[in-house]
Amino acid sequence: MTTNADTETPLTFQTPAVRHLAWLCSAPQLLEAPVSFYPPQWLPDNYLERLQHWDQQPEAMPPRLAQPAERRLGHYFERLYEVLLKDLLGWELLLKNQQIKADNRTIGELDFVVRNRQTDCLEHHEIAIKYYLGVDEGETGTRWYGPNAKDRLDLKANRILSHQSPMAQRVEAQALLAELGISEAITPKVFMPGYLFYPGDRVDLPDYVPTEHLQGRWCYARDLENSDLTGWVPLKKPHWIGPWRQSEQPDVRAAREALEFVEAKGVPVLFARVEWQPGLGCWVERERWFVVPGEWPAQ
Repeated sequence: MTTNADTETPLTFQTPAVRHLAWLCSAPQLLEAPVSFYPPQWLPDNYLERLQHWDQQPEAMPPRLAQPAERRLGHYFERLYEVLLKDLLGWELLLKNQQIKADNRTIGELDFVVRNRQTDCLEHHEIAIKYYLGVDEGETGTRWYGPNAKDRLDLKANRILSHQSPMAQRVEAQALLAELGISEAITPKVFMPGYLFYPGDRVDLPDYVPTEHLQGRWCYARDLENSDLTGWVPLKKPHWIGPWRQSEQPDVRAAREALEFVEAKGVPVLFARVEWQPGLGCWVERERWFVVPGEWPAQ
């Protein structure tokens, strides 16, 4: 399965942070619900021109985008999302990562509370970027596990819709918001892009997953022991976000070492399979593979 066409435009950007942001602006989501937030509905017509300007003149980038990328994917994703809200949409950010407590115990937090510039209404955005691998479990059907198999798509979808998204409506949150001078009604929104990785056999999708979601493949490390890894590039965080590109020829030895690491350390590794793109003058991602150790997901 090849990379979705929505990743083609981001590939034109050389600066990784700009490429990641461009992907975020148009990435399909893994969860379709009444509270889903779709950036393309709100982005200005010239937003790609602004991204091109930042790509060509990095000194013009917003400081939060120019900061060194973090290895912690969630924190980096939040930073990109803040750039989307403030610097591309021009929305006012009222709160970020605001903890909500009850009896001195943290019960959740509000990722972002913003004022939608077009509607002049307040919105509470809960966000996540996720990667799940489909496993056919026979009579129980398909389960979609994260690389860390404690994380599952069904559990995350339920939590973000039933616990995280309604957080601003809880009594404890309302009391805190009032203390902060925020008394207007707040509309919940959810943004959860990512990838689903398919095995060789047939799997079922939850009905809340949009058909246009981004897709990859997954396999066990043992399945690739005798395979030609030409064009395979191991991806490190935060480069899981958006499509990969590189100017240098892919290193087959590095790919083989990464494959050996999967079994030696019992840690899944994400690979991009790249091809030479003459029009861009570089190697670009054409397919994504998650490679997992033999004991996954039981580990």
